[in-house]
Amino acid sequence: MIINILAGGPEDLLPELSSFSVACDFWIGVDRGVLTLIQNGIQPKMAFGDFDSVSNEELLTIEENVKELNRFMPEKDETDMELALNWALGQNPEKIRLFGATGGRLDHLFANIQLLIKPVLAENFVPVEIIDQKNKIYIKGPGEYSIKQNPYFKYISFVPITMEIKGLTLRNFKYPLTYRTVPAGSTLCISNELIDDCGTFSFTEGILMVVRSKD
Repeated sequence: MIINILAGGPEDLLPELSSFSVACDFWIGVDRGVLTLIQNGIQPKMAFGDFDSVSNEELLTIEENVKELNRFMPEKDETDMELALNWALGQNPEKIRLFGATGGRLDHLFANIQLLIKPVLAENFVPVEIIDQKNKIYIKGPGEYSIKQNPYFKYISFVPITMEIKGLTLRNFKYPLTYRTVPAGSTLCISNELIDDCGTFSFTEGILMVVRSKD
């Protein structure tokens, strides 16, 4: 089961949503993202939010089109995205993809990136990724991982989330590494590229953010 979640980030940063509907069991809308799904002809299974970013008329449209509407007060301890993600993680899916999570307010962007850390810390091995027109972001704990060539996302960056990453090894990359310690704040692993169809990255300690990007 793959769950797609669309939040209310700027629509001009969204990829073509329909292309992600094929390999997807259902969509969840978050706040204004629910309206965006409806306008793109995608039926959301559920909706989460305080809906403070939509008009009364738009809220009526949402209520008419979504059976499972989870509405919250604006004053709460979790963001709308966190509420939706928590529910999705509880379904034990194969993968969760977040859209509309970048652009606009930086505090929302940083909060959404922080949400990617939650399943890693909880040792919940459901992969969660943020996708927009030019980037795909995900986070990994210690281990060894394969990574495939993707012409759309040519560049690959590795960013420490913890104070340091220990034992980072990159194979089949333009700029390889062998058991390197990379401290937080380092730009050593920004804008790398694969030199083969598939490569690997591995590390022994820390939490690492992987960013695949295009110009």
